[in-house]
Amino acid sequence: MSKKRGLSLDEKREKMLEIFYESQNFFLLKELEKLGPKKGVISQSVKDVVQSLVDDDLVAKDKIGTSVYFWSLPSCAGNQLRNVHRKLESDLQSGKKRLSELVDQCDTLKKGREESDEREEALGELKAIELKHKELKDEMGQYADNDPAAFEEMKTAIEVAHAAANRWTDNIFTLRQWCSNNFPEAKEQLEHMYKEVGITDDFDYLELSTVLPGTIGNQMAEGNP
Repeated sequence: MSKKRGLSLDEKREKMLEIFYESQNFFLLKELEKLGPKKGVISQSVKDVVQSLVDDDLVAKDKIGTSVYFWSLPSCAGNQLRNVHRKLESDLQSGKKRLSELVDQCDTLKKGREESDEREEALGELKAIELKHKELKDEMGQYADNDPAAFEEMKTAIEVAHAAANRWTDNIFTLRQWCSNNFPEAKEQLEHMYKEVGITDDFDYLELSTVLPGTIGNQMAEGNP
């Protein structure tokens, strides 16, 4: 024997509305929870079903004293449905008006764009111009290295890197001096460690002209653009 199917939410809402319409009375929630099962709505779901009806303005709810009462009359539901119908009608008319405006706008935009030899020729010229613009843009990109603005950015970046490198060089010299002063007996071990990490006898501060050899390096060292 197949198990009886439970009511859907819409069916539960209809059943609860029947309770209100048949009695046309005011109810407390606990009273509705007792009446619900008689209509096939389990008491545990009555509260949520009734609240959904309240949210849709199909059931009224008000607190009187310390108690909360629920009620709904067929006339109230009819008024609610009429309000919904009027709103839908208004939305429909607005939609039709907007559609008409878009059709008119589309027709206006089509004017002057009819297929013709002149239009095809103009489109061809436009495409050729766009292609030429792209070629020129790509060509300009090849000369970006000679751009004065790009050169200034590179110059600034090199100066910052140069200052940072010499700052760390100064820190290394300071650390070496500190180690020599505090661990004189470990001089050989320290020298061996320095060589292992690349701090050799020719380790020294960087000159700006050696960072970027050539004309650009000389210009930067002299402070010339």
